[in-house]
Amino acid sequence: MIIDPKNTSVNEMYTTMVGSVMPRPIAFASTISKDGNVNLSPFSFFNAFGSNPPVLIFSPAHRTRDNTPKDSYLNVKEHPEVVINMVDYTIAEQMSLSSTEYERGVDEFEKSGLTAEASIKVKPPRVKESPVSYECKVLEVKSIGNSGGSANLVICEVLLVHVKEELLNEKGYIDPYKADLIGRLGGPYYTRITPDTIFTIKRPTKWKGIGVDSLPKNIKESSVLTGSDLARLGNLEMLPTQSEIDEYAKNKTSETDNFEETHSKAKDLIRNGKELEAIKLLMSEKIKI
Repeated sequence: MIIDPKNTSVNEMYTTMVGSVMPRPIAFASTISKDGNVNLSPFSFFNAFGSNPPVLIFSPAHRTRDNTPKDSYLNVKEHPEVVINMVDYTIAEQMSLSSTEYERGVDEFEKSGLTAEASIKVKPPRVKESPVSYECKVLEVKSIGNSGGSANLVICEVLLVHVKEELLNEKGYIDPYKADLIGRLGGPYYTRITPDTIFTIKRPTKWKGIGVDSLPKNIKESSVLTGSDLARLGNLEMLPTQSEIDEYAKNKTSETDNFEETHSKAKDLIRNGKELEAIKLLMSEKIKI
């Protein structure tokens, strides 16, 4: 299916985007009007965009239904400060409740039952129950379009960060296994960071991976190895030398002329983090596809 935004309704375009750009982190934004009224609303058009200075951007888009601006947008225009609170599983339901379109001036802290904690460097309060809160000044509000669904990019510089100590590991870094943050999907769906959903990938930050294109032909064209398997082999810093391959072949405990069996063994090695052994196995076998 091909979708052309110019020939698609705003609602259909929105549904496509939120159903494919996911999971999205949630900016639980607390703002304050010029009259001192506090607002608390969640936005999943949100992310981090730099660390020097630290910058967060979220977008309180104009309502699709009637093209009216949201209170958070009006507030940051009147008072350019915001606290962006992260959302974990324990406050997910309260976060959702706060998204109700209450009349302007209604305090969503009170409606949701969350605790407004005084900030240190900005006027809007932070969510006491949030695992991480960012006190920010608003650098710019960049509007893109003036119709329903149009984005309003609220560009924020982080002035102060509050982190619950129980989230930290022994090195003082935030431990993803402890954070239990949630992400937004499409419709009523959310996702949750739990230990069984976390996996690691070896990042080639200290070396240049050789790339899938540098793998021998019989490996690249394997009907057993997946693209992910090949990428992990392509993440190696270099291919083994012929002497290393010969030494591995000499010490192998078993021989096989079966292509699928060899590549299946290599797949198991890759999945267990033994990419170098896997590539030696594959390059030591004299098997044709």
